[in-house]
Amino acid sequence: MNLSLVMIAKNEEKNIAKSLNSVKDLVSEIIVVDSGSTDNTIEVAQQCGAKIFKRDFDSFSNQKNYAMSLATNDWVLHLDADEVLSPELKQEIAQTIPNTEYDGFSLIRTNFFLGKKMKHSGMNKEYRLRLAKKSLSKYSGGIIHEELKVKGRTGIMKNVFYHYTCPNFDNYFEKFDNYTTLGAIKMSQNNKQFHITDIIFRPPADFLKKYCLKLGFLDGFEGFIWAMLGAFASFVKYLKFYNLKKKNNG
Repeated sequence: MNLSLVMIAKNEEKNIAKSLNSVKDLVSEIIVVDSGSTDNTIEVAQQCGAKIFKRDFDSFSNQKNYAMSLATNDWVLHLDADEVLSPELKQEIAQTIPNTEYDGFSLIRTNFFLGKKMKHSGMNKEYRLRLAKKSLSKYSGGIIHEELKVKGRTGIMKNVFYHYTCPNFDNYFEKFDNYTTLGAIKMSQNNKQFHITDIIFRPPADFLKKYCLKLGFLDGFEGFIWAMLGAFASFVKYLKFYNLKKKNNG
């Protein structure tokens, strides 16, 4: 198919082969933009047929827009290194794209946490716009929490793709510091005001949202851990935001 896969990556040697192998017989090119891996990410990606480009990371939006700009096909599939297409979704894409009237598609993401398929906790059936025409799409959102937007008609694919987030605690905490720092920076860039109540009330509110309102308790021990870690991440993000405000104010 005239379809490009684009991906940004850093130190993803444990994940990237599974992701790329799930699509390499669907797409006509694989583009990986690496932001300074110190492991074997580049070598593994090359073995899977990827074209490798290097760019220093400044924001998720900029990094992904750069990766998309390298695609030679108009139709582009966007995946992270820990995401895998199901065979059913791959077949659906192959049958749909050649004759579609849409300009983009949301795909349904199913999440795994600590190796368990999460059926609640706000992690089941997430809709993500990941397949779109390059000429009509662009990422926005800044340094973190980027979002792909399409100027045109969008539809929804029926089948799912899989997100193997945090297979173990080491993996979670490897990403934890970076994501909480980026979250704090984004709040600062958006001129958000810090309130002590953010640190006091937001973490428990985040826990209750995931564990109670989104039925995380039905995901067992993993659901509890996911909600607790989310509350802790919220606490640390706002603590870092407070520290940034303090530094900026002298």
